[in-house]
Amino acid sequence: MATHDLTPRIAPNLDRHLVFPLLEFLQERQLYPDEQILKAKIELLNKTNMVDYAMDIHKSLYRTEDVPQGSFFFYTWWGLWLVVCDLLRFLADMVERRAEVVARLKALEEAAAPLVSFLQNPNAVQELRADKQYNLQMLNDRYQIGTDQIEALYQYAKFQFECGNYSGAADYLYQYRALCTNSERSLSALWGKLAAEILMQNWDIAFEELNRLKEIIDSKSYASPLNQVQSRIWLMHWSLFIFFNHDNGRTHIIDLFNQDKYLNAIQTNAPHLLRYLATALIVNKRRRTQFKDFIKVIQQEQYAFKDPITEFLACVYVNYDFDGAQKKMRECEEVILNDPFLGKRVEEGSFSTVPLRDEFLENARLFIFETYCRIHQRIDMGYIYTF
Repeated sequence: MATHDLTPRIAPNLDRHLVFPLLEFLQERQLYPDEQILKAKIELLNKTNMVDYAMDIHKSLYRTEDVPQGSFFFYTWWGLWLVVCDLLRFLADMVERRAEVVARLKALEEAAAPLVSFLQNPNAVQELRADKQYNLQMLNDRYQIGTDQIEALYQYAKFQFECGNYSGAADYLYQYRALCTNSERSLSALWGKLAAEILMQNWDIAFEELNRLKEIIDSKSYASPLNQVQSRIWLMHWSLFIFFNHDNGRTHIIDLFNQDKYLNAIQTNAPHLLRYLATALIVNKRRRTQFKDFIKVIQQEQYAFKDPITEFLACVYVNYDFDGAQKKMRECEEVILNDPFLGKRVEEGSFSTVPLRDEFLENARLFIFETYCRIHQRIDMGYIYTF
């Protein structure tokens, strides 16, 4: 159900590396033609240093045995020749770029080597203290390591991330933040560390980094309030990976998204995030007391954003349209199955299930039943059996 796919709205608020898991999911669900997904991957890879991966994707996209169809290509040897030339030209560019990436990586590795060697020495690391100024002076006096080497470590970590080495990048960014005295650079490193932990699916550590980043965003002085709002919007989009994989994520997403400053940011710039807050509220029985206020938000934002999940709640709690609610519930099932964050599958032997789908439908039926019974003096048991 590509009609309700939010990837085009979500992707601009993510680091490009975080978009790859979404594309993988969409390709697996076959919501779009394979060619379209592969082209999107290549476009993303062209802005990274993952050259080998880009070459593999390009080969998959332009298989020489499959001649593209359209107004510019026909089943002729000429069309096949154009495809082969395009592939060879791309591969030649990638080979040249790969050499540049390897050379740049080697140069950065050499520049950061003195500090990396220090950090790999447990006895030396014990000399570090919480006082960053002391650390800088100590490193300079005893090990001839200055700000240039610390900056080289940041560039080396960033380059490792762009190459797809997320584990190495996370380690170096953590160590860099322990030495960095530039608040903006430290904040950038924290965003990179969060992205790396998400991509490695280290959900507990990612959750800690998310909270650390939230504290900085909420307390930092921004040149413009719009920049702070944008940072909150990015944080909420990135948090979707964590909240729908972490054990207590569905509670934490309500805690974050329902805060006034964050809910205002959603209503102002990202109303599509209401899908995820609505889903979390529906499956979280302990948060029913927050439903009343949330229904008001859905009513306010119905002209800016609506999808089957928010419309389901409107049917049940605003319009008391129970037939419409049941219809929307069936649409909600498709939305969940085709959403990269909600449609997580769990393999149980030879069977594959989507736990969130099952929880959602169970609670949705309960909502219809409870509301129907509350507003009717007489209950039509035959009608209730249809829920």
